[in-house]
Amino acid sequence: MTVAGESGTTVPLRRRLPGARLLSDGAVIYWWGEIVLALTFYFVYSGIRNAKFGNAQDAFRNARSLIDIQQFLGIYHEERIQDLALHFKPLIIGSNYFYGSLHFVVTIGVMVYLFARWSDDYPMWRNTLAITTAIALIGFTFIPLMPPRLLPDSYGYVDTLARYPTFWSFNSGAVNKISNQYAAMPSVHCAWALWCACVLVPRLRRRWTKWLAALYPVMTVAVIVITGNHFVLDAVGGFFILGIGFVLARRFTRAGRGARPSPLPAA
Repeated sequence: MTVAGESGTTVPLRRRLPGARLLSDGAVIYWWGEIVLALTFYFVYSGIRNAKFGNAQDAFRNARSLIDIQQFLGIYHEERIQDLALHFKPLIIGSNYFYGSLHFVVTIGVMVYLFARWSDDYPMWRNTLAITTAIALIGFTFIPLMPPRLLPDSYGYVDTLARYPTFWSFNSGAVNKISNQYAAMPSVHCAWALWCACVLVPRLRRRWTKWLAALYPVMTVAVIVITGNHFVLDAVGGFFILGIGFVLARRFTRAGRGARPSPLPAA
């Protein structure tokens, strides 16, 4: 017996478990397997990320070095940008919620969209995201970095999550205990946001949705600066590791990218 793949070709029907999705090259993925894989990966990632490598002294020294680099490059404007934004309270509160939630909501939504509508592309982009996130752990481990909001008051930054009402804050007891405050370089928020844009822009049909997807990483960079959670070079680091993740994923991913099977007469 045979079954039609996404490309219209027919491939031999293999014994499969419930919830299978057949790719054009005959590979099979399962929606429930992807959920288990994603949860397991994120559990391991969170455990390593929040292990709190380094200390406040190392994190401050690295932040000071990063500021020196940005000053040399003429791109150290984070404090000025945040100061301007602080005059618009709704902008700050909106940025707090954007920073705290959209990187999960949007990324998960894009993964579901990719799995449902572009199944052949899903394995490669899933691997890109996983490799990128894993590489970020190297930065968190060896380059603990104090975010702007935690710098001494003399630097002029404000912890917007502490000053303005939100559902959660890094200063709350529970979050402060489980979250590594110095896991700032590279910015995973920015890496994930650019990943979403790279997936969506070529696949969305309407022009306004393409523009919205393309602007998402730009808005993310603005938000991480406004909230004092990252420096600009943290965003650059996030974009850089996404590039590495993409190259490695293209090199090693096989599912969905293999040779299409020869058409067979349907039984």
